[in-house]
Amino acid sequence: MSRIGKMPITIPDGVEVKQEGQAITVKGPKGTLTKEFRPEISIEIEGSTINVTRSSDEPLHRSLHGLTRTLLANMVEGVTKGFSKNLELVGVGYRASLQGKKLVLAVGKSHPVEMEPWEGIEIEVPAPNKITVKGSDKEKVGAFAADIRSQRPPEPYKGKGIKYENEVVRRKEGKTGA
Repeated sequence: MSRIGKMPITIPDGVEVKQEGQAITVKGPKGTLTKEFRPEISIEIEGSTINVTRSSDEPLHRSLHGLTRTLLANMVEGVTKGFSKNLELVGVGYRASLQGKKLVLAVGKSHPVEMEPWEGIEIEVPAPNKITVKGSDKEKVGAFAADIRSQRPPEPYKGKGIKYENEVVRRKEGKTGA
C-alpha cells in the first residue's frame, strides 16, 4: 500500500470539494481548481476528508495512487494558502520591472523581454533583482517560473542569469593561461 496514497486529506473550513465522475472541483478563498483523474483510482469524499484508493496492485495503479493523492492535496492547499516561487537575477545590469501586469526583463539581450502572466498567476517585483510568482495552481506557478528562468538560465562560469532563490549554481573554473 502506498504510504502517501493511503493518508487521508483533510478539507479545511471554507473549502468546498465537489466530485462529478472522475472530475474533482476544489473551491476556496484563493480560487477554484478543477482536475480530471484516471478511472483506475477511486476518490471518496466523506465529510471533511478525502480518501484515495486503487483498484489493484498493478505497477501503474500503484504509481497513480500516490500521485492522485498528492495532486488532490496540492489543489486543497492551493485554494487555501496558494503557492509561490522566488527568482533572483544575478548579473550587472540584470533587472526586472512591472509595466501594468507585464513583467519586463533586462537580462543582457538587445531588447527588453516582456512576459504576460498566465491566467491565475500573479507577479511581484519586490526589488529590481527579485521576482515572486504566485498562484493557486502549483503546476502553473512552477511552469511560469521555469519560463521566466529559461530567458537567461544561470551560467556556470560567473553565475550570471536568472536562478531560483535557493538554487545552487555549480561553478566551473575558467581557462588557465599558459
